[in-house]
Amino acid sequence: MYTSWTKNTAGSTHSINGGLVGSSGNNTTNSFGNGLLPNFLSVSGSTRQNDLDVSFTISLQPGSANNSALSQVNTQTVYGGANGGLNNRQAFITFGDKSWGSVKVGKDLGIFASDAILNDVTLLGVGGGYAGSAGNTSLGRIGSGYIYADWKPQIAYTTPNFNGFQATVGISQAFLATDSAVSPNVASSTNASPAYEGKASYAFNANGVDGKVWVSGIAQHVGSFGYHGNDDQTAYAGDIGANVKVAGFDLTGYYYSGSGIGTTGQFLSGYGWNASDNDRAYARDSDGGYVQVKYTLPTKTIAALSWGESNLNLSNGESFDDLVKKNEQWNAMLIHPLTKHLNLIAEYANVQATNQANQKNESNTGSLGAILFF
Repeated sequence: MYTSWTKNTAGSTHSINGGLVGSSGNNTTNSFGNGLLPNFLSVSGSTRQNDLDVSFTISLQPGSANNSALSQVNTQTVYGGANGGLNNRQAFITFGDKSWGSVKVGKDLGIFASDAILNDVTLLGVGGGYAGSAGNTSLGRIGSGYIYADWKPQIAYTTPNFNGFQATVGISQAFLATDSAVSPNVASSTNASPAYEGKASYAFNANGVDGKVWVSGIAQHVGSFGYHGNDDQTAYAGDIGANVKVAGFDLTGYYYSGSGIGTTGQFLSGYGWNASDNDRAYARDSDGGYVQVKYTLPTKTIAALSWGESNLNLSNGESFDDLVKKNEQWNAMLIHPLTKHLNLIAEYANVQATNQANQKNESNTGSLGAILFF
């Protein structure tokens, strides 16, 4: 549970389609609710049958925020308190054996870019884009350093662990790609195919150094936007990252690049129109990444500093000044373990959104909260 204060600077008045800072000008807002992690209630079970390890997991994620668009008075008198939203992010089974690996069937975190969010320190906090949010969680660093892995229906196979090396491949629910020309004209693709996703990682320990290196990728035939000519499209992206722990330091570096994958959410704003070519849709290139350092003090308090950005380019022949060009975020956090399971967290985030005309909106967010694991 967190309380956050966000202040937009006086220059935050520009139209930025896809920007993570709004155009509300010089003002301050505040919110109470979840950070990037929602409230999480998970039920799971496992057994061994016919030489197979079999398990299931089902989870629910209720939100804490009052995210009703109605006024506070109407919310209290008519609805008796706004519902912060209820997610169902996991519902899957697994089966396998340590000799050959395991198969997952159902809904779980996506494969591509999953290590980016799992290594992000804002997973324990708020990050940017919180105050006034209509969702039941904040954005953390999503959209300003990596693309959201999302929670997807999927069929995936994971290999056994070969002395630190492990790989996962799978197919997942098709997402529709979106394109935009002049806001708010946005269209979605049709006839999309399931996505192909995969990742590989290597974990090591040597001379007091723990580390992990990973790569992942995704490709999906996103279909046609229904304009002139045969414009069936295939989007793809890949990433690379590393995490190293040594002498109290925890260092993470990450980079991604793709075509048609869009920004912030997968396939969001991944395509643009070319008016001089019969309004055909063309893929926009995008890339980004983040760097992060954490240090554990003698008091066991963790001090963290991170920076990241996500970039989106115009497509072939496109002209769209209001489209987001870059979302960038600086983040600083202090995480103090009050007990074995309870952490108190203080956080500051500076988020800047820039459009293709190089106009900029900026916000500064301060957050205080607590997170409990048991």
